[in-house]
Amino acid sequence: MRQLNATLARGWTRVSTRFLPFADAASPDLPLPRLLRLSLFQVSVGMCAVLLVGTLNRVMIVELGVAAGLVATMVALPLLFAPFRALIGFRSDHHRSFLGWRRVPYIWFGTLLQFGGLAIMPFALILLSGDTTGPMWVGHAGAALAFLMVGAGLHTVQTVGLALATDLAPRETQPRVVALMLLMLLIGMLVAGLGFGALLRDFSQLRLIQVIQGAAMATMALNVIALWKQEARDPSRTRHDRDIPSFRESWRGLCAERQWDRRLVAVGLGTGAFAMQDILLEPYGGQILGLSVGTTTTLTALFAAGGVVAFAIAARTLCRGFDPHRLAAHGALAGIVAFVLVLAAAPFESPAFFAAGTALIGFGAGLLTVGMLSACMEAAPEGKVGLALGAWGAVQATAAGVAIALGGLIRDAVVPLAASGRLGPALTGPETGYGAVYVIEIVLLFATLAVIGPLVRSARTDPARPTRRLDAPASPASLRAR
Repeated sequence: MRQLNATLARGWTRVSTRFLPFADAASPDLPLPRLLRLSLFQVSVGMCAVLLVGTLNRVMIVELGVAAGLVATMVALPLLFAPFRALIGFRSDHHRSFLGWRRVPYIWFGTLLQFGGLAIMPFALILLSGDTTGPMWVGHAGAALAFLMVGAGLHTVQTVGLALATDLAPRETQPRVVALMLLMLLIGMLVAGLGFGALLRDFSQLRLIQVIQGAAMATMALNVIALWKQEARDPSRTRHDRDIPSFRESWRGLCAERQWDRRLVAVGLGTGAFAMQDILLEPYGGQILGLSVGTTTTLTALFAAGGVVAFAIAARTLCRGFDPHRLAAHGALAGIVAFVLVLAAAPFESPAFFAAGTALIGFGAGLLTVGMLSACMEAAPEGKVGLALGAWGAVQATAAGVAIALGGLIRDAVVPLAASGRLGPALTGPETGYGAVYVIEIVLLFATLAVIGPLVRSARTDPARPTRRLDAPASPASLRAR
């Protein structure tokens, strides 16, 4: 076995990093096996996200017969916890513990919340569907508690997990680590979506219980493996007699430093611009272009492929010293082109335009996400990494949830207006409702560019911003002080 492992290792080392774009995210302090193991927390987050937003959404409405409005309310409940991600990150920065861990306790308790919520969720959903002789409020309360627990655990694990990755990765490799973490999130979503679909093809209440509780076990296993021996114990950092600033003071200090408020506005606008179409893209292809269910399903693969290409390009360019704000601006520009192609697909009746636009949406969203997350990590003051990443996560998750809801509401509001002729004789078709959303997204992306512009200019003149290169090994002086 040892000889086989040695042979495989020698084989991998002969493969150029040009064909393994995330292999060079490793460093002597954070080797690739350890980095890949750490990234498993993103797989569990992706699995829970798909279960909440995708699989259970359909199962509750179709198989269990729950009202769509009630389903939407339950699915939206995890977003209530998103604004608290900044507080979670702050608390993990200043955690007091005799054991010397800052990040481990929060990831562990977040995992327990995910596990507990998923463990009780299938029974709560069955009660919610009316399959009970007891009062209905029990099902409502149980389902709400389950969704809240999973949402709280998901946000906690992702926020503190990214902060731990930032603690462990040298500054020179952080952009590649960010791209790898986002790639693992995407992989987790894709694998979970396919797996849940296959397991629930022959639906029964017993099968639903097995699948969701199996996801609970998988979440616990993945996060424990990811966390094992990652953070070194250092009681001097977590001693109880330390002076800890208040959250309000830390937040004001963060926003006053290096245009953080502008950076967060750019994150919110850009995320919202790309998220409004999340629930509309496949219906647009089916209703407007007449594509089959199988064809529209491939849109997920196109979107994911665009994101993977963006992650690989971002990992390369950022580590050559490219400004992350400029990279995010390129993502916004790609999104503008993408939505123009999607809009043009209807009058030209062109599935090719639609497919290209879908891939470009994934590409642009990937560049914007990696660029802004890297910028937040890079600009995070020493000792405030968790707060900085929590602020990014809070704005990003909240903006995405609000944008998804607004996208559906705007489309539903414009369609009857167009059908009645109030928008003019040229805008009477069902594509008008979708087009209104896509036009708003283009406007939001232009607004994102306007907000990012001063950040790019300030980065040019900021002498404190380090220059990172792939061809230069990390020196001890260039590493972030721990």
